[in-house]
Amino acid sequence: MQVVMGIDPGVANLGFGIVRLEGNRMVALDGGVVETVADLPIERRLERIHTELAELLAWHEPGSLAIEDIYFGKNVRTATAVGQASGVAMLAAAQHGVPCFAYTPQAIKMAVCGSGAAGKKQVQRMVGTLLGLPDPPSPDHAADALAVAICHGGGEGRREAAALAEARVAG
Repeated sequence: MQVVMGIDPGVANLGFGIVRLEGNRMVALDGGVVETVADLPIERRLERIHTELAELLAWHEPGSLAIEDIYFGKNVRTATAVGQASGVAMLAAAQHGVPCFAYTPQAIKMAVCGSGAAGKKQVQRMVGTLLGLPDPPSPDHAADALAVAICHGGGEGRREAAALAEARVAG
């Protein structure tokens, strides 16, 4: 069994999702959004994100944190803020001894939907299906964070299986 925390970084809305993997079965343990208000100074917003994530890390004790890589579009200010939120999330993980892994949006969509060009609604539906949820997760930031955790968990599970197989052959 392994527990993975997925992060969809953002300063206004940072999505988080906690997934437990047992063999081929995935279960959502928690998910939501850390929201901050725009009228607070950036350092206060980042402090809130750090505090909330530190509490989630302490509570769920994930074995790894998977985060969506920054997509650098045309808005440099947004990209900078997303980078700051990513850094704060990785800092919180490091303080709890949790290794971090980053995945591109295309890799996440490919892992969850089978297509790197999948839309947000398709990702939400597939996350709900893969986790056996009665409805697609909402809001979309939480769904995206759960998708990041699924992406890492699926890949991590395959790596562990390959390592076990290699150990059997060598031993």
